[in-house]
Parts: sequence; C-alpha cells; structure tokens
Amino acid sequence: MLHWVEKFILSWSIIVIAIMTVGNVISRELTGSSWAFSQEISRLAVIMATFMGISYAARKGRHITMSAFFDLSPKIVKKALSILNPLVSAIVLFVIAYFAYEYMMSTYASGRTTAALQIPIWIMVMFVPLGLVLGGIQFLRNMWVNIVNEEVYLAQDKKDYDEQ
Repeated sequence: MLHWVEKFILSWSIIVIAIMTVGNVISRELTGSSWAFSQEISRLAVIMATFMGISYAARKGRHITMSAFFDLSPKIVKKALSILNPLVSAIVLFVIAYFAYEYMMSTYASGRTTAALQIPIWIMVMFVPLGLVLGGIQFLRNMWVNIVNEEVYLAQDKKDYDEQ
C-alpha cells in the first residue's frame, strides 16, 4: 500500500510541476501575466517529489551510490557493507528527520503562510521529515534483507549484479 502511495505522490508531483511550468509560460505569453500561485504549488510538488522519493529510491535500489570499492570487493566484504551502509544511511536520515521535524514544528508555531494561496508553510515542510523517516525505514528493511539472506542485495528485490 505504501509503495502505491509513494508512486502516486511521485507521479502526480512531476505532472503538477510540468503543468505549472508550462501553464505559467503560456499564461505569460498570452496574457502578459504569470500565475501568482504557480511558484507555491511547484515548490510544494518539488518538496514532495524529492523527499517522498527517498524511500522509493531506496526500495528500488535506484539511489546514488559510490560503488567502486563495493564492486571490487570480495563477497564477504560486500556482505558486511550491504549491512553497514544501509544502517548508517538510516541513522543519518533519522537524525536529519528529527531536525526537519523540529523545523516543521517551529513553522507550525509561527503560523507562517505562503503569499498567494495562504497555505500554512508547515504543510509544505511536513513532507521533509515524513520522507526522511520513510527512507530510513526502507534502508533498515534493506539491511534486514541482507542479514537474513545469504546473497548480497542492493535493495529488497535487487540482488548484487555479481550474484545474478
């Protein structure tokens, strides 16, 4: 279910960004004025796509990696790294999520809103800690897959290329 929700949010965020960008350009060319709300909606969509995409990328093994050392390592080192790397990644994401949550709560307490649509800023910011926590959970799941299986997995359903 969560996988479907993430795909839905990511897909619609990208579509909204495209519609806002193209629509704003067309509006500016035809009427000479921009949509006042397009920047706010686009910013919300970019934040949603970026931070909700962390978990999706970790689940699919599509996140950026520096794998030269990993690729050249023997299987036992790969196995250790496939457990240690997601653990460290999860810890970092959880720590950053804590600070993002604190920031979100400070924006909630301040009552700040966007200029055009008067959307509370905390609604935009809430996707940051949410995406970071979901990403951390996904990295812990990736670590667990490597603990319980003999093979080396880059993600839940993605084995190391040398293992296939």
